[in-house]
Amino acid sequence: MYDLKKIRNFSIIAHIDHGKSTLADRILEISGSVERRNMKEQFLDNLDVERERGITVKLRAVTLDYKGYQLNLIDTPGHVDFSYEVSRSLAACEGALLVVDASQGVEAQTLANVYLAIENNLEVLPVLNKIDLPHARPDEIKDEIEEQIGISAQDAVCVSAKSGLNIDILMDRIIEFLPPPQGDYKQPLKALIFDSVYDEYRGVIVFVRIMDGEVKTGDLIKTLIKDTIFEVTEVGCFSPGMVKRESLKAGEVGYITAGIKSIQDIHVGDTLTLKDNSAEKALPGYKEVKPMVFSGLYPIETVNYVNLKDALEKLTLNDSSLKYEPESSIALGMGFRCGFLGLLHSEVVRERLEQEFDLEIIATAPSVKYRLTTIKNKIKYIENPMNMPDPSQYNMVEEPYIKAELFTPSEYVGAVMNISEKKRGVMKNMKYLSHNRVELTYEFPLAEIVVDFYDKLKSSTRGYASMDYELIGYRETDVTKLDIKINGESVDALSMIVHVDKAYEVGRLIVYKLRDIIPKQMFKVPIQACIGGKIIARETVSAMRKDVLAKCYGGDITRKRKLLEKQKDGKKRMKSIGSVEIPRNAFLEVLRVDD
Repeated sequence: MYDLKKIRNFSIIAHIDHGKSTLADRILEISGSVERRNMKEQFLDNLDVERERGITVKLRAVTLDYKGYQLNLIDTPGHVDFSYEVSRSLAACEGALLVVDASQGVEAQTLANVYLAIENNLEVLPVLNKIDLPHARPDEIKDEIEEQIGISAQDAVCVSAKSGLNIDILMDRIIEFLPPPQGDYKQPLKALIFDSVYDEYRGVIVFVRIMDGEVKTGDLIKTLIKDTIFEVTEVGCFSPGMVKRESLKAGEVGYITAGIKSIQDIHVGDTLTLKDNSAEKALPGYKEVKPMVFSGLYPIETVNYVNLKDALEKLTLNDSSLKYEPESSIALGMGFRCGFLGLLHSEVVRERLEQEFDLEIIATAPSVKYRLTTIKNKIKYIENPMNMPDPSQYNMVEEPYIKAELFTPSEYVGAVMNISEKKRGVMKNMKYLSHNRVELTYEFPLAEIVVDFYDKLKSSTRGYASMDYELIGYRETDVTKLDIKINGESVDALSMIVHVDKAYEVGRLIVYKLRDIIPKQMFKVPIQACIGGKIIARETVSAMRKDVLAKCYGGDITRKRKLLEKQKDGKKRMKSIGSVEIPRNAFLEVLRVDD
């Protein structure tokens, strides 16, 4: 029986690895949505990459029945690179569970996500997880939440998601504390599209939160932004699989299929309404996300270019923060320049393309968007190092800067400061949050942190440090284009933009690594790092050599010299017409030049 007052829409927000997915598992269990024999860890994380890495990268919606209430849970990622997924989830909810590890306390992404929830006017219910650990400190963490976030936490629910301790108390608190949705099912339909997926047989499946009105099979619906019309073929909810229903009404969360074949017809953040009884104004969507990291993706087999294009189209439907455009490379052929929210995002996209679409791809070194002021005082943006003009063509280069908040136990402050200084970081503030937790505020060039800063931060602090960052604008910098030549030919896919102070060091490391990766040929292969026309580093891959003197058991020295000269001339001729095939891992090794 439909009753708006008995609906609760909520999401779970947390820092990565604070037990959010495990808590979602226990909520599914206690509500009886999944039978114990069908239960598996990270039940809602159904992508291979999520299960392998133990992280959530996609939001998931599921409808639960508990004590006569309809609970719509939208599970969210915890990593900073997927905050766009979190923002879309929060737009479809009235409340959020703020999950904090009772042993680690408030982390960087905890703060970022809870501020997102507060901006969306959500009621936030604090939950302390892992209270059964021997080093849990719930009382201290409650004070920490109140001090840093500014919300009351003395009544926070203390649970253990792993053992299931106090999950029943949490469920009752969700019903008591979180407000029911606002809306009227008699008003014109307004449905917010918060996600979508492509199904080979059904077409595009749209995930919606109904704000007002009602939608049922046979209705003619249209999108308010693109104004395209479709006939609804099925509506339903996730329990947790797709379950068909007669209709979806105001306050409910579910899916709609309408035979939508074209991916371009649906835009996440758009509003669906009825064709005949149309809503006048679209719901506020989401702010357009701007990619921060750019990388080239190329198929290993050039015949798979069209397959890669189709795969990226389908992936952008499911991950609207991914941007791409075609580009070509002399070394790698036709491919795409892709924009990502961060390095983890780029790794996840690459893995999803390989696992879900069975593609073998090469990714080039990531870069950021630089801003150039030309000699004619025109502003030009450079995302691809191949497009970097000659220094005589511009007056100034600016690079994007970020403000990063680093949270670390006090014993690792020295290690964090050491890494930050190597990455051209400038410290702005240092604050002790408690006797053993420190918050460091730094300003970094984005280019310095996109490759491996997060990994280095984690490894140097035994996984305890965390970070959050925001873009703060462009600043003038001194960068140059570093080209790599193999056998005299410039390999455009290995080009990169580096800071002048690091150019020699990076160039030397790259050619040194490539010397071990490039396979030996019948001739010597020079590997050079160049800035403009100047070679700054060089290594040589020695030639495979046949022992032409093996058959000479004696005789005059001139006979041996003649054979060696003949071999030398042959190798010279071979070098002029020979080509060097660059292995796939050469492009990956360039990413790890700091190791």
